[in-house]
This record gives sequence, C-alpha cells and structure tokens, in this order.
Amino acid sequence: MTQLQTFLWVASLRSFRKTAEKMNTTQPAISARVARLEETLGVRLFEREASIIRLTSKGIELLPYAEKLLRTSALLVERIGQEENLAGIIRLGVSETIVHTWLPAFLSGLHQKYPAIEVEIVVDTTINLRKELTDRSLDFAFLMGPVTDFQIENHDLIEFEVVWAASRSLEIDAGAPLSLDELARIPLITFAKNTPPFAELSRQLRKNTDLPARIFPCSSLAAILKMAQDGIGVATLPRKMIQAELANGTLKEVPCDWRPPNLRFTASYPTEPYNPVTEKFISHALETTKEYQKQVIT
Repeated sequence: MTQLQTFLWVASLRSFRKTAEKMNTTQPAISARVARLEETLGVRLFEREASIIRLTSKGIELLPYAEKLLRTSALLVERIGQEENLAGIIRLGVSETIVHTWLPAFLSGLHQKYPAIEVEIVVDTTINLRKELTDRSLDFAFLMGPVTDFQIENHDLIEFEVVWAASRSLEIDAGAPLSLDELARIPLITFAKNTPPFAELSRQLRKNTDLPARIFPCSSLAAILKMAQDGIGVATLPRKMIQAELANGTLKEVPCDWRPPNLRFTASYPTEPYNPVTEKFISHALETTKEYQKQVIT
C-alpha cells in the first residue's frame, strides 16, 4: 500500500521532493517506490521532463483504482483492525483563536485515540493557511473559513462571539452603548489587515464615522490582548478567550451599537490524494468542538 500511497502523492503534488517531505522520507526513496510500482505493473506511470512531472495515460488510468484500494484498506482497518493502529504524520494548520481555546483538548483526545498519529502544528493567519492548504503543504487546517476552492472540503466546526474590550484604565463609560463613531475616537485594536474581521470593521467605519479612525491591526491575538490590557485602545477579542480577564477585572466589555461579526471556523482539507486518516481526524474535531460548546454553555 505504501507504493500506491506514494504514487497518489506524486500524482497530486507533481513533485518527488515535495512527496518526500510529505511522507517524511528521502527523494531517492520516493523514486525507488515509484520505480518498483512501475516495474510490478510493467508500465510507466510518470513522464519526467526536467523539473516537470506528468502522469502518463496508464498513470491516469491507475488513479481511481489506487484511491479505491486505499479506501478499502482503511475500511478494513476500521472494521476488523484496531483504531490505534492508524499511523502517520499530519501537518495541521491552526488559527491562533483555536490555540487559545479548544486545541489542547483536541490534541489530548487525539493522542489517546490514535497514539501512532504524529501531529505537526503550524500556527498562522488564515490567509497563509489557505495558501498552504491549496499547495498541499498542509493536510488539514482549522481556520476562519470556508475555503472557496473546489479541491478543498470544509466542515463547520464552531463560531466565537467577538466583543469590544478595554482596560479599566481607559475609564470608558460602560453604561449606555456607544455609537461606532464615539468608539472610533479611541484607538481600535483588531485583527490583521488581510482578515474578514478587519475588512468588515473598515467598511463599518467608513459608513458610520465622521473622522478617520486610528486602527492598530495585528496578526497575533496574544499581542492584541496585551495591548488592550495596557490601555492602548479598545480591542476586538473572542469573548471565550478573555473570560478570565473579564472576570478578574483586568478587562471590561465595552458596549457599542455595532458588534463585530462572529468568527466562523471550519476544518478544511484537500480532497486529493485520499488520506485514510481524514474521516477520523474530522470526526474527532467535531466531537471536541461539540463538547467544548457544552462547557461554554454551562
């Protein structure tokens, strides 16, 4: 099955080097696997011209059969074998909001269920995670989605309420809600420029404020939280992330007649090549977020 899996990765990535990185081995090992498969079948599966790799007609013909064999193998493991036998290295991209909320529970449960699966974590902005998904540098991503690409599948995971929060040192009246125009007289700290929350805030400010607002976009939620605590301005932050700060008084919620939209997160992954770990991985993510939401409610 390793040779077929290698064949599918090379067919998808069009690169022996990238396939070697994906399968945690060397480029010569990948070439040897493909060569043995071609020798066994008695056909050429790839045309190699300089740095360009293309499937031959026989390679194209083999694709659906290879995917079906791998799916059948995965079903066999699921129905007859033990789940803990599932193994492999998964490169997981994660938005920082997830890191500060339910990612620890996800990783802990994953290790208990599938101890042979290794997870490499990449924490980055959604725009970078989208790019890495489409070029197959990542196997999965938990990000602000969905990703609009026909080769990427998305599963809704969770939404987070976003609130305005500030240090008590700013002495903002927390009585009647402020208008967005009034709030914009204070520096506003928010998500990075290439994110949907920043774009939506910018649209609302153009529509509802008289004077240009001072906006501090930032790609790090931890940095946004720190700037808010230091009294630099009013920040947009997920309520769940700052529950402790709101409870102990280091931050207070600032009422405003315009609320930032909720952050919607999806589990997104390439549909090709077939990965037998995919369904288990997504199922565990959905279970984790479901339990997490119950804790939030209670």
